[in-house]
Amino acid sequence: MRILLLAPHPFFQSRGTPIAEKLLVAALLAHGHEVEILTFHEGDDPGLPGCRVHRIPRLPFVRGIRPGFSAKKLLCDAVMLVSCLRLVRSGRYDLLHAVEESAFMALVARRLFDVPYVYDMDSRLPLQMIDKFPPLARLRRGLEGCERLAVRGSAGVLAVCRSIEEQAREYDPGCLVALLEDVSLLPAERSAGAERLSELAGEGPIVLYVGNLEAYQGIDLLLEGFARALRDVPAARLVVIGGAPEAIETYRQIVARMGMGKNVVFAGPRPVERLGDFLQQATVLVSPRSQGTNTPMKVYSYLDSGRPLLATRLPTHTQVLDDDVACLVEPEPEAVARGLVLLLRSEPLRRRLAENARELAQREFTPAAFERKLLAFYEAVARRIGKGWAPAETPEIALSSQP
Repeated sequence: MRILLLAPHPFFQSRGTPIAEKLLVAALLAHGHEVEILTFHEGDDPGLPGCRVHRIPRLPFVRGIRPGFSAKKLLCDAVMLVSCLRLVRSGRYDLLHAVEESAFMALVARRLFDVPYVYDMDSRLPLQMIDKFPPLARLRRGLEGCERLAVRGSAGVLAVCRSIEEQAREYDPGCLVALLEDVSLLPAERSAGAERLSELAGEGPIVLYVGNLEAYQGIDLLLEGFARALRDVPAARLVVIGGAPEAIETYRQIVARMGMGKNVVFAGPRPVERLGDFLQQATVLVSPRSQGTNTPMKVYSYLDSGRPLLATRLPTHTQVLDDDVACLVEPEPEAVARGLVLLLRSEPLRRRLAENARELAQREFTPAAFERKLLAFYEAVARRIGKGWAPAETPEIALSSQP
């Protein structure tokens, strides 16, 4: 099929959603599809031979577009809608693959030009907007009504996690829905990197966080919990990899006021290719997310790393994690502190959780599993929209249009 993927954010960037999109496009190209991408004006070359990338016009004064709902993103979305309709009007696409809010662009395009689309639900947009701007809570029913329209207008929905899968089926029990989780990004063969975390943070057990520093990630919760854990494990070090420069500077000032300047290091972004090297050097990995329903992409690499994981006991984590593979704690500073102290003091517990987690990752969250589920979904979509395509080897996994 000829597919236009709508990526309403800077592409490519080395973070969750763009990484998943790159994996998706590579798999579709490898199995005979023709894929083009429409995205924002910002972003690096994704390095996908055979894939044409269309970018919206560069907008004056719109720079540094960050993850999540924002005025900058809305402005780019409006321009992207115009670009989308112009491309679809050409008549050269069989299907649109719409990520996040671009499903509404695809819905308009379907009604104008009768081109079907799949809705790649990477998050619950109403919840994301309300978390960012709480006064929007009074509009929740209307926002969810819009999301329902996007689901019902699609030829199928790809859900990134179980809670989103369940919501899509609630919106439309007859909809074709497939669960397509993110995967571990760690290579099969790993070697120690030249950069050592101990050189950045000093000697002592290392608690490692990898990801952006947006509020929903729970960084404030992590810092408060770590400060309390230092009372019992004063040699511990917290290393934070990732984050925009302005966010890093803000948190450095917060850490200094908390008196933890010697124990907390903000290392800034690092190439995703070095992720495995950094994870292997940690004593404990953390995912303190406090908002949202989708599972953080980093969790899958954490599970595959051979290192123990501490995470908040919220649906964003518990739809993938349980007490056999992670130390799950309530999203409160004292609970985070207790979990950190427990893991830092108990090597047998760390070893047991890490072994169980690695087994789960190797069984369920590999690139091969991702590709198998994606191709099965696309075969079902092709049948729905009347295209005769099928992969050379059809994966046998459960796809259902019923809850």
